[in-house]
Amino acid sequence: MKRKKTKPTDSPKEKSSGVKAQKIPIVGIGASAGGLEALEQFLKNVPDKSGMAYVVVQHLDPTQKGMLPELLQRVSNMKVFQVEDLMKVKPNCVYVIPPNKSMSIFKGALHLFDPVEARGLRLPVDFFLRSLADDQKENAVGIVLSGMGSDGSIGIRAIKEKNGIALVQEPDTAKFDSMPRNAIDSGLIDIVAPPEKLPSELIHFLKHIPVVKSNLNSEVKDKSALEKIIILLRTHTGNDFSLYKRNTVYRRIERRMSVHKIDGIFSYVHFLQENPKEVHILFKELMIGVTNFFRDAPVWEKLKEKVLPGLIDKLKHNSQLRAWVPGCSTGEEAYSLAIVFKETLEKVNPNAGISLQIFASDLDSDAIDTARKGLFPENITNDVSAKRLSRFFTKVDDMYRINTEIREMVVFAHHNIIMHPPFTNLDIISCRNLLIYMDPELQRKLLGLFYYSLNQQGFLMLGTSETLGVQSHLFEQVDSPLKIFKRSDANLNPQLFDFPSSFTRTKTGNIENTESDKPIMNIQTLADQLLLQQFSPAGVLVNENGDILYISGRTGKYLEPAVGKANLNIFAMLRPGFQNDFAIAFRKAVMNKEATALHHVKIGTNGGTITLNVNIQWIHKPEPLYGKLMIIFTDIPQAAETKQPEKKGKKAVASVRETELEHELQHTREEMQNILEEMQTSQEELKSTNEELQSTNEELQSTNEELTTSKEEMQSLNEELQTVNAELMAKVEDYSRVNNDMKNLLNSTDIATLFLDKELNIRRYTNQATKIFKLIKSDIGRPFTDQVSQLIYPDLPEDAREVLRTLIFIEKQIPTKDGRWFSIRIMPYRTFDDRIDGLVITFINISELKLVEEKLNENHQFNRLLLHSSSDVIIKLSPDWKILEFNSAAEDVFGVIQDDVINKNYLELFVTEPMRHKTEQQMNQLLKHAGENKIKMRAIGAGGLEMEIEWKVNVLSNDQDLPMGVIITTKKLKS
Repeated sequence: MKRKKTKPTDSPKEKSSGVKAQKIPIVGIGASAGGLEALEQFLKNVPDKSGMAYVVVQHLDPTQKGMLPELLQRVSNMKVFQVEDLMKVKPNCVYVIPPNKSMSIFKGALHLFDPVEARGLRLPVDFFLRSLADDQKENAVGIVLSGMGSDGSIGIRAIKEKNGIALVQEPDTAKFDSMPRNAIDSGLIDIVAPPEKLPSELIHFLKHIPVVKSNLNSEVKDKSALEKIIILLRTHTGNDFSLYKRNTVYRRIERRMSVHKIDGIFSYVHFLQENPKEVHILFKELMIGVTNFFRDAPVWEKLKEKVLPGLIDKLKHNSQLRAWVPGCSTGEEAYSLAIVFKETLEKVNPNAGISLQIFASDLDSDAIDTARKGLFPENITNDVSAKRLSRFFTKVDDMYRINTEIREMVVFAHHNIIMHPPFTNLDIISCRNLLIYMDPELQRKLLGLFYYSLNQQGFLMLGTSETLGVQSHLFEQVDSPLKIFKRSDANLNPQLFDFPSSFTRTKTGNIENTESDKPIMNIQTLADQLLLQQFSPAGVLVNENGDILYISGRTGKYLEPAVGKANLNIFAMLRPGFQNDFAIAFRKAVMNKEATALHHVKIGTNGGTITLNVNIQWIHKPEPLYGKLMIIFTDIPQAAETKQPEKKGKKAVASVRETELEHELQHTREEMQNILEEMQTSQEELKSTNEELQSTNEELQSTNEELTTSKEEMQSLNEELQTVNAELMAKVEDYSRVNNDMKNLLNSTDIATLFLDKELNIRRYTNQATKIFKLIKSDIGRPFTDQVSQLIYPDLPEDAREVLRTLIFIEKQIPTKDGRWFSIRIMPYRTFDDRIDGLVITFINISELKLVEEKLNENHQFNRLLLHSSSDVIIKLSPDWKILEFNSAAEDVFGVIQDDVINKNYLELFVTEPMRHKTEQQMNQLLKHAGENKIKMRAIGAGGLEMEIEWKVNVLSNDQDLPMGVIITTKKLKS
């Protein structure tokens, strides 16, 4: 069906249905230098009805009008739009970012922003792909094409974290392969192919996924196939994934099956058995380490403003904090913690001498190797402020290196948190977005492990999607939304934790059984125990959750085992009759940290009833029992009304009945009051939640109205993008020719240069070339071989033809007849469209360099002659004590030859182990004093004999007065 393009007359019903009814894959395509050709090849091979939407993000000149939509419209039958703010994404359409804009996507609509970064520092591909991952989740597709730099690699990580699809252009087919290679180096790519094949690979990949999922539901019911895969992973990598979330493992397996076009999971098991390399690839797929600097900025601000200052204030001078970052991936989280600590310390107490030692660990050894280098791509500017970049990083080529003061705070280690012993005595643990990949059992175990590893009042940081679950009693909330917790004073027995490896201990059932030696009993102790058994009330010791820790006396009248699996929780063991009252009183005692009591409670027991008082006591002291509760049961004797036979009239019976009813009424009133207070509290919470939901609903309604209005305004864009193509092509051809000449000319500025065509005719030359060849303007167009030159280089024509044939440049150093020297470089002349159209020959005058080289060689020979002819022992050392020169006299004294000691450490060879550190300190001290100095040191001479030698030390300095070497001499010693 065809629609008119001019007027947006679609009915509201038609607008609201269709696209919104089903989620479509949205393909984000990032490109930079050389990306136009790749984009044309890609879109030319996309079917008209692929069912996907394509959003193109390219590095564009912000000062020029965008012509990319017109160029792409020529090669694609889909509609191509230049994006405007709030444009809704539709299937089978292409959307192009406008110049000088940053773009993101929210609820399927594209949003434009004015860039805040300086020109040349913008990373629009990462910015868009990250928003695409957050908005579309598993329907996000990221593609990286030709370009310079590393833009796109962080966006690809974000897409893979949300279970999206990542594709990259084959680097060998890209004009500039930096962007594709950086994306591939992340290890997260699903498909690598030439741009013309990427559409078909993507479509096949998407069609294959539903088949895999349907097969998984039927084939993995007995879990045997998945267990076989886990066994193969454990066998080949040594890592156990049995306690990882099954859905996560399933999704990663599905990805690999789709890549290899395998329909059944059992077939994939066979494929893994036959291809061990695939096992390691699957392991890498499971180890996706999505991280960046200062992830979730409010967390780091809270850490900087509240948590770290509190820890620093409690420390003494020259103390050390300890932190652990499990699952650190490539190190950004650990370095972020170090930077925030450094900033906090400088602000709070810069002269306290307090340091932070961070242990950063991960299961992926490749990620640890990357983290240790401390080198990060330019796109970290998205997450690191300019102030922090200049303060804590050093620019190295197109990378940023973390400064030494931060690097030395972090120790990286390959560590399996499930199997290896934990780090202990910690003040901070930052385990963010690691637990979400693990099942509840493993989460419970690791949280217990973190509790054990932390010091008292230590802090635990979790990811924004992670919770403490059943381990909430181990930690107190510091900031619930930001998932910052503090270790509680639960005083749990460490033996109750399931420690990894050698730290596993025999578990004990109760705290009171942990004593290893039975104390010696005396008469007083025995008497006290007898009194306690006969006269003390029955009671139980419980924690805040009601779990029974200790039972004193006979509690069978009040408690009974629950039906089913054994459960030592007091709420499950209470006898019928007062569970509700007890729960209310227990909660009140926990919340107020005070004693509460229940009076005249009647419960049924063994066919009858008993009346008792229940006291619930919150324990403040002694310290080991802090936070526990003691519950004491006290029986009340039956009323004596049955012992009054003379008053058996109706009046007496009524009086007793009234008294009972009054007690019952009073009890009911108290119970109703407690229930009313709880209902009021719940009502206030619900009212607050309702207000928040109403506010959110109003915001969503307002956003929906704005999007509806914008959608109607976007229908008329198609007519505006059709007029510039012919004019543009003429300009592009002129620009290409000028750019080719200027590019090659600028590469050879102030250097004698000849431009030749394929027949070796002169096309152009610089003024400096006339000093070598007798060239005049009329020589342009004449054969290069006809020219007379001062060069003694008869093979120049043959070398020029060889470069044209092989396209491999040649570089030689050639003299002239008048004594000059030139470095001659013959290179192919490449046009803008990568065609070879002749040669570029450059001539660099190196006459002065040759003279200096000859003089240097002469001096070197003379110095070596003097060195070896001297009867004194002479040794030349580098600033790090490596031997550079070792004369004949030194060979006699130390019993070794020069070739065996050159470039080896003098201290390690000739200074004894006990004296080595002291000698090195003395030598380092001498480096600060130029001129001649003296030092005595013990040395190991020929035959292993130790001797004390007095050396003359001469420090050699460069132009900046920095030490560049040391010469030590002494009179030749008698052997």
